[in-house]
Amino acid sequence: MTDKHIQDHISDINRKLDLLLEEHQLQRQRRIEVEDLVKDISIIGNDFVKSSVQELDSAGVELDGEALKSLGLKLVRNIGTINEMFEMLESASDLMKDVGPIIQQVGLDGIHKMGELEQKGYFAFFKEASLIVENIIDNFSTEDVKMLADNIVTILQTVKNLTQPDMMQTLNNALNVYKNLDPKNVEEVSMWKALRMMNTPEMKRGIGFMLTFLKNISQETNVSNN
Repeated sequence: MTDKHIQDHISDINRKLDLLLEEHQLQRQRRIEVEDLVKDISIIGNDFVKSSVQELDSAGVELDGEALKSLGLKLVRNIGTINEMFEMLESASDLMKDVGPIIQQVGLDGIHKMGELEQKGYFAFFKEASLIVENIIDNFSTEDVKMLADNIVTILQTVKNLTQPDMMQTLNNALNVYKNLDPKNVEEVSMWKALRMMNTPEMKRGIGFMLTFLKNISQETNVSNN
């Protein structure tokens, strides 16, 4: 091994020793700082305990040393659970910070929508509609409502049939004819004239329609009764 290699090796060893000494010095400094911190905390803790004991003694409160010791042990054993609880609280706090503006905006949108509904008269409409329900309750008994429930299918079927286009057209034609009639200005018809009118094609079709209608009504009634 040459002198240069030996010198490089010694220099490398010296660098490592310097690092070890520096690390040792840092560890010693940290230990001193921790010891100083523990002393300061001990002083503060002793003062706090003395002050607390004096205040509790003045208030007539007695402390159970065993209970405090047990409480301390439980806190130490459950330090992980306590940390998780604080983490959950922090997460909840962050969540509320994120959700808070959304909730506020939703509330403002809801208030604006309610204002629009009020301006359009929805609330007044529902208020008046509630009077309909009150009138129904006042004028119909529980038995009436039960009968309505039992026959609701028939009622809806009847309404459906009445609202068919051909039925609506027929009813509209009948109403138009009735509207154009003047009950106070109806021509008097003698028996002879009535007989002659019954011979016209229109009256024959009308009579045929009425007879067919009455016949079918009778048949439907018999089927329903059976």
